[in-house]
Amino acid sequence: MRHSRPEVARWRMLRQATRRRRRWLESQSRRNIRIFALRKLDIARQRRSLLFAQAELSH
Repeated sequence: MRHSRPEVARWRMLRQATRRRRRWLESQSRRNIRIFALRKLDIARQRRSLLFAQAELSH
């Protein structure tokens, strides 16, 4: 069963659009993961520096 050229073109364009959207979502989530990891590192570093400062003050 053959499909007309406009049908095939429409399916191809739909498939490309979904693929592009999925790839964009993947990159966004990856970027968000990186941002969250950096923020977590930053918070841990701040907490550690606060602990060190308090330890030095108590001595």
